[in-house]
Amino acid sequence: MELSTFAFTKQLEPEALAFLHTCIKPIVFPKNTLLFYQGDVCNTILWLTEGEVRLYTQSDTIEEITLYTLKKGEQCIVNTASLLSQTNAVASAVTLTDIKGYLIDAPCVKTLSRMSEVYQNYLFSLYQLRFEELTALVNDIKFKRLDSRILEWLNKQNQPIIQITHEALADKLGGSRVVVSRLLKEMELKGVVLLHRGKIELLRH
Repeated sequence: MELSTFAFTKQLEPEALAFLHTCIKPIVFPKNTLLFYQGDVCNTILWLTEGEVRLYTQSDTIEEITLYTLKKGEQCIVNTASLLSQTNAVASAVTLTDIKGYLIDAPCVKTLSRMSEVYQNYLFSLYQLRFEELTALVNDIKFKRLDSRILEWLNKQNQPIIQITHEALADKLGGSRVVVSRLLKEMELKGVVLLHRGKIELLRH
């Protein structure tokens, strides 16, 4: 089992660890699999050991907005919150790559939470981390120009050529593909980027 991907499992109480091994169900899903929809009530949580999953929200009046990307060694707080409260998930989840991981059902999650202070602390740390990320996202959307956010995101990739489509970049930043494409074209005319099919070359920061 690849539980070592989750650092907190090394500190789990012996009985909690033994109990966990009786609960987890290994899973494998290909790229572009929709794991759950916004509005679903989740009955399992995902522990990701390999790959990436995008969490995004949408409505009738706005484009898709990426809330965060789940990476290996992380537990999804959207379906955790839905499972523990038995309320509708606030976002949808789709695999960005082939993924591997574990599913844990509601009774096991609740029992593990009662048994293990280590697991409780892990859950609290996840919520704190995601809260900070979502606060930053809201501030970006409200206060920053989209062209500034595009350039900031490109710079954060730390590589001169970024493999991404205009549509995928728009999804990440909560804008429309048409507007993102127009802004990228303007940046290309200014010599900031060079556009290729399916990738963006950053010429100057």
